[in-house]
Amino acid sequence: MACSCCHDDEKIEKEHTHCDVHEHEEHDHDEDCCCGHHDHHGHCDDDDDDDCGCGCCHHHHSEEEGVFGKEQKITVVRCIVSAVLLGAAMLIARNIQLPKAVQIALFLIPYIVIGYDILREAFENILHGEVFDENFLMSIATIGAFFLGEYPEAVFVMLFAQIGEFFEDYAVGKSRKSISALMDIRPDSANVERDGTLQTVSPAEVKIGEIIVVRPGEKVPLDGVITEGASAIDTSALTGESMPRNVQTGDTVLSASINQNALLKIRVTRAFAESTASKILEMVENASSKKAQSESFIRRFARYYTPIVVAAAILVAVLPPLFFAQSWATWLNRALVFLVVSCPCALVISIPLTFFAGIGCASTKGILIKGGCYVESLAKLETAVFDKTGTLTKGVFAVSKIVPQNGTSQTELLELAALAESRSTHPIAKSLVAACGTTPDTSRIDSLIEVAGKGISAVIDGKNVLCGNAALMQANNISIENGEEQAAGTIVYVAQNGKYLGFVLISDQIKEQTPNAMKMLKEVGVKQTLMLTGDSQKVAAAVAKQIGIDDFKAELLPQNKVEWVEKLLAQKVNAKSRGKLAFVGDGINDAPVLSRADIGVAMGALGSDAAIEAADLVLMDDNPEKLAGAVKISKRTMKIVYQNLSFSLGVKVLIMILGALGFAPLWAAVFGDVGVMVIAVLNAMRAARAK
Repeated sequence: MACSCCHDDEKIEKEHTHCDVHEHEEHDHDEDCCCGHHDHHGHCDDDDDDDCGCGCCHHHHSEEEGVFGKEQKITVVRCIVSAVLLGAAMLIARNIQLPKAVQIALFLIPYIVIGYDILREAFENILHGEVFDENFLMSIATIGAFFLGEYPEAVFVMLFAQIGEFFEDYAVGKSRKSISALMDIRPDSANVERDGTLQTVSPAEVKIGEIIVVRPGEKVPLDGVITEGASAIDTSALTGESMPRNVQTGDTVLSASINQNALLKIRVTRAFAESTASKILEMVENASSKKAQSESFIRRFARYYTPIVVAAAILVAVLPPLFFAQSWATWLNRALVFLVVSCPCALVISIPLTFFAGIGCASTKGILIKGGCYVESLAKLETAVFDKTGTLTKGVFAVSKIVPQNGTSQTELLELAALAESRSTHPIAKSLVAACGTTPDTSRIDSLIEVAGKGISAVIDGKNVLCGNAALMQANNISIENGEEQAAGTIVYVAQNGKYLGFVLISDQIKEQTPNAMKMLKEVGVKQTLMLTGDSQKVAAAVAKQIGIDDFKAELLPQNKVEWVEKLLAQKVNAKSRGKLAFVGDGINDAPVLSRADIGVAMGALGSDAAIEAADLVLMDDNPEKLAGAVKISKRTMKIVYQNLSFSLGVKVLIMILGALGFAPLWAAVFGDVGVMVIAVLNAMRAARAK
């Protein structure tokens, strides 16, 4: 029954609030909440925009008690006792002629048993200036029913209200509990080596540079670099991917990963408050602060809506008897029906809960959405703009083609190139050595000279070997008729004793999921895909053709990318399109354009401060398919939002009209309020389920 001003965002935030992450004390709740209770609803006074206008803040059960808390159990007992007393009162009143005062007393007992808290909080809220709330509406309606002689109706209204509140609490609690369990990635302790002994401490106490020990089956408590050991780690809590990742000495591991096979020693590189797990939790906690337009509209709507319907109910009760000589009792009863059904609780509870559930669902798949406003924008995504390197490609150079000439085998050609480049630290050289499969026998190298800007001149096995670009071959009068002018990558030519032996093509590897990601985006309604890159025209063209992207722009500087996004946004404005534009990049080099797009998406930015700061959406691994997944989740979430909006308003307006015309009894009004709210909340919970 209570509106979200005190139990919606508050519970959502408190469910995930880990104050030690931020290294400060719990927030002081010095001000009174909307119900006059201290130290519980500190947010109620903080932001006027968060006030739903309903003020029904009467949920004060402990979050630690789970779905069935102490107050829920008490509510069940009160409902049973009140129902039994009501049945007994109705049986006695039907079979025994009693004075009116005795009848009132008989029905007052179950009424007070079930409704005393609503009456009390209505009174307290009035004292604090919160008049037009659910408690006020229920109280005035049931007291009015007593004055009209509808004693059983008055008790039924309170009883159904409490039953509805119980089921609403159960639904909301279960939804948040499941989301909380899925997002429970915070490590509880860390085993740190100090003074030759292993100490178990809070992760917040571990300092940068200290060595922690993670046993098989334990959660990695802090980000760091492995100093000893090799194992497989499960990163599903971070990325949503179930496939374990093999790690060894020198590899970086992130907090919230689970060590599977062997003991690892890790040197801590980030304090707990800056760790990946803490930053993820912080993002989820803060998501509710960025409200979607529909969510903000509901809050503003509720603030003005309730006083208006109270005024309308007064007019319904007063105007017909005064001007048309109608019965005061009849129109007062209709006004009470109007009041009971009018409270907008279903909207102000279910809409924020739907966004929260959708964000929670996305987070379990390794997709972090920073707020409801981005869920709404993603559902309208029409243009997806991608950076190339590290986003659509792996950002790792590798041998993609070996073309031997003049009787040389592929193995011989690659081996000579790897030997010539074996002493270089350039990424091209590393890729040649890696492709060779074995460590080159450098004892075969008699001499080696690096020719600036051209390549390597070496003596290998007593023979002169040239390994480099076309300029190196031309400088040594070696013909390299290769027929590969359009090759998408870097060509390394090899010659021996003046004889051309062939070339090796080195290129950035396209991610396996990228072509399918482009198809998936089309399937979820994205109309245009575009790649922006600083690479050459021929490289960009080859990649674009291979992945199936709509268009590309090549040889761009970072500022040129911003200019292109600005141009696309201007075209959207000129076309009066309501569709949104997303830019997908690595979150480090592309921070300016990430910030400028309608939706900034950081791809593969796990552990990157720049990505989390600049982006609105973070895909926790390198899979570009997840952007389509995020759009799909957002569309489903918005569909549920619109369902709740239309259903709640439609039923309420219908019953309000029928009530004013005398066709809806008080129990129908109770369904229009309590029943609609429970149905809307249960529907909102569907957004938390992955499909």
